[in-house]
Amino acid sequence: MTETQRNPLSDNFNAVSLIRFAFPSMVMMLFMGLYTIVDTIFIARFVNTNALSSINIVCPVINLIVGLGTMLGTGGSAIVAKKMGSGKPGEARSSFTLIIVTGIVTGLVITVAGLIFIDRIIWSLGASEILFPYCKDYLMIQLLFAAGNMMQVLYQNLFVTAGKPDLGLVLSVLAGLANIVFDYIFIPVMQMGIKGAALGTAMGYMIPTIAGTIFFFTGRSELHFCKTRMDAAVLAKSCSNGASEMVSQLAAAVTTFLFNGTMMKLSGEDGVAAITVMIYSQFLLTALYIGFSMGIAPVISYNYGSKNTKQLKKIVRIGFSFILAVSLCVFLFSFFAGENIARIFAGDNKNVFQITKAGFTIFAFGFLFSGCNIFSSALFTALSNGKVSAMISFLRTFGFIMAFLLILPKFFGVTGVWLAVPLAEALTLTLTVCFLFGHGKTAS
Repeated sequence: MTETQRNPLSDNFNAVSLIRFAFPSMVMMLFMGLYTIVDTIFIARFVNTNALSSINIVCPVINLIVGLGTMLGTGGSAIVAKKMGSGKPGEARSSFTLIIVTGIVTGLVITVAGLIFIDRIIWSLGASEILFPYCKDYLMIQLLFAAGNMMQVLYQNLFVTAGKPDLGLVLSVLAGLANIVFDYIFIPVMQMGIKGAALGTAMGYMIPTIAGTIFFFTGRSELHFCKTRMDAAVLAKSCSNGASEMVSQLAAAVTTFLFNGTMMKLSGEDGVAAITVMIYSQFLLTALYIGFSMGIAPVISYNYGSKNTKQLKKIVRIGFSFILAVSLCVFLFSFFAGENIARIFAGDNKNVFQITKAGFTIFAFGFLFSGCNIFSSALFTALSNGKVSAMISFLRTFGFIMAFLLILPKFFGVTGVWLAVPLAEALTLTLTVCFLFGHGKTAS
C-alpha cells in the first residue's frame, strides 16, 4: 500500500463524508467561539463593561499574534499537504518542522518586544485613562504566552493535514473547558479581575500546545518532527500562501482600532463595549464557515497536488452548497437572537444593551455573504493562489470596511458603524464571484 493510499486526504469524498471529515474542525471552531464568548461574559458580569471594552482596545495585538500563526499554519499546511500528495513525505516532514520552529521563535520575539513597549502600544491603540489599567493587566499576560498562542494556532491547522482532525477537536474541547474552569476560579472565586481572564485564556492555549508537541515528537503519524534546515523558499511560500489569513487578521486589527475610535467618539466606553460584543459574537457565528473551510482545505490541496481534477471540482461544489445553507441559518439566528445576546453581555448596563440590540438588527445581514467570502479565500489558499485569497480577505475585512467606517458614521451616526460590515461583505462577494469565474478551471 502506498503513502497516497494510506493517507485519508486521498479518499473519494462525497457530501456526507466530506462534511464528516470537516466536522471536527467545525466543532473545534464552534467550541473556541463558545469559550471565547464565555470568557467575555465572565468579564462583563464579574468585572464590568469597562474591562470588556479594554479587551477590544488591545485586540489588535492579539490579532497580530493569531495572524502570524494562521499565516504560517494555513500557508504551510498547503505546502505540506501538496508534498504529501506528490509522494514526498520526507520533504513534507522537514517543511512541517521548520514551520513549527519558526512559529516558536516568532512568538518569543513578540513577547520581548511587546513587554518593552507595552505602555506605548496601549496608548497608541486609543485607550482612555479609565481603560488603560485594564488594558495593561490583560495585555501583559497575553504577551507572556504569545508563543503558546501561536503554537496552538499552528497545530489547529496541521492536525488536519496530518490526518488527525479528531485529535485537534479533543484538544480544543479540553482547552475550552480548561479556560472556562480557570475563568471561574480566577475571576469570581479568586477575584483576580481581568488578569484572571487573561490567565484563564492562556491556560487554554497551553493544552493543545503541549499535547500537540508531544504527539508530533512520538512519530505516530506520517507527519512528525524531524531534523530540518533553514529553507527560505518554504517559509516565503508559506507566508505567500497564507497571506490572505494574515491580511485578514491585520485588517481585523486595523478595523477594530477604527471601530473602537469611532464608537468612543459617538458613545464613549459603552459604545466600545457594544462593538466588543458584536466582534466576539461574529467570531462565534462565523465559526462554522471557518471550521469547514479549515477542515477541507488540506483535501483540496492534496487533490490539487495529485492532479485529481474531477475530485477537486466535486469537493468545491459540495463546499459552496454547504456554505450557502449554513449562511441562511446563521443569518436567521443572529437576526432573531440578537436581543438575547445583547442582554447576556450588557447585564445591568442599559445603554450597552440598547446600542448592542440595535446593532444586531443591521449587522446580521453580513452573515448572508461572509460565508462564501471566507470559503473562497480558503479555497484559493489551498490552491496555492495566495494573491487572490489575500485580495478577498483584504476587501472584506479592511478595504471596504475602512471606507464605510470613514464615511457612513458622518451621515448616520452609530447606524453607519453597523452598516459597514454587511455592505463590505456584499461588495466583496460580487468581486469574489468574478474571481471564481476567472479561475473556473480550478475553482468550479
